[in-house]
Amino acid sequence: MSLYKVYNISTQHTPQSAYSLRHFALAKAMGQPRAQLLPSMSMAALYLILATSPVISDMTDSLDMLWGNTQVLYDSTGHQIVSLSLDRWTTSAFRSKTKYLFARIDMDIKLVAKDSAGTVTTLYMITEGLWDIHDEIDLEFLGNTTGEPYTLHTNIYARGTGGREKQYRLWFDPTEDFHTYTIIWNPQMILILVDGTPIRQMKNQLRNDIPFPLYQPMRLYASIWDADDWATQGGRIKTDWSQAPFTAFFRNYQANACIPYKTAWICSQGSNDSSWFTQDLDEEGKQKLKDVDDNYKIYDYCTDSRRYPNGYPPECGSQ
Repeated sequence: MSLYKVYNISTQHTPQSAYSLRHFALAKAMGQPRAQLLPSMSMAALYLILATSPVISDMTDSLDMLWGNTQVLYDSTGHQIVSLSLDRWTTSAFRSKTKYLFARIDMDIKLVAKDSAGTVTTLYMITEGLWDIHDEIDLEFLGNTTGEPYTLHTNIYARGTGGREKQYRLWFDPTEDFHTYTIIWNPQMILILVDGTPIRQMKNQLRNDIPFPLYQPMRLYASIWDADDWATQGGRIKTDWSQAPFTAFFRNYQANACIPYKTAWICSQGSNDSSWFTQDLDEEGKQKLKDVDDNYKIYDYCTDSRRYPNGYPPECGSQ
């Protein structure tokens, strides 16, 4: 058993009034110790929590614009919107300035409108070390022809092992307005939410020798690219370049996360009492997750008998 020592300080908010401090110990089983990867972890866990009021900051304070047709725009209230565009010659992307070891990421996205067939708009977290042992949490929005629904394709890699695809039809048109997409990654689980509704959970089952992203920091990325060999109806529908540029919009990026500070990881938390770092699904959340599974999930690797004729992966049935 190895335990965390983490200092929890709000890095996304600036105190506006009196704040309260609360100290408590947290001991969390984490499977096999990896001292070489996390030298800051110790035998005690300490949180310093500041109750604060939120402030608005520019997205460019936290994000690096990478390449291609990436533009920083402003809405009528002066808040930043980042647009990513794709044409026949150029993709575009941005990433977080900071790597995170556990995080709650929130991003508002408005997807490519009308004929988006062949395009993929992404929001994902990924490690930057060796590919053979990389970790990754994927949200990929697969475009479609005008009038046909988007597919939200999700996948999770742990220690280089992926193949955990689940796909969903959203219950709204994601091109008409912004919607909030959330990744919660903590030592207990990975949780993906859409407008606050949980759609996918992967629990930490390291004790059962099932890989889980636990030891390697990840960076957030967003991109748009052409994948008409597979993205739309299995690749049958190709990208119509006469419709280019294809543009998606991002705003209201928030990261409550553990970030490196000297030999420790400092973890931010908002003003409420519920910590993303220890969050799990309550009974209401479990029911909402089941409702999404029953009504909006269109593919699950855990039920693909053609792919797994000799039995499903060990994590299936216990997520």
